[in-house]
Amino acid sequence: MKGQTQLKKSKVVKIDSRKSWEHHITDGTNKGCPVMVHFSAYWCMPSIAMNPFFEELASTYQNVLFLNVDVDEVKEVASKLEIKAIPTFLLMNGGAPVVKTVGANPDEIRKRINSFIQQTHSPESM
Repeated sequence: MKGQTQLKKSKVVKIDSRKSWEHHITDGTNKGCPVMVHFSAYWCMPSIAMNPFFEELASTYQNVLFLNVDVDEVKEVASKLEIKAIPTFLLMNGGAPVVKTVGANPDEIRKRINSFIQQTHSPESM
């Protein structure tokens, strides 16, 4: 593969409408997989700085659906979930919010995903 450059397909789904949001949340719920949402804005530098980290998480956690919502494009979703600051990372399960992390804190976000996955996939919960 020397000399080849290949663009990786993003594992993060960009949400551009309420309809798209509802479709992906329903799909994740029906498949029984958690959903991790990055609420961001194109003008927010901390949000932009977190994009590569969020892509890395999406590659690492194959059984989690990763969504990116621009709060200016899909205002009603952000409003309904009471997103007051960006970046905000929201872990959802069964269509309901489970854990909200406000701010660009990669270590905390990774810790919360790990903790959630361990709790829901432990032998006691099966």
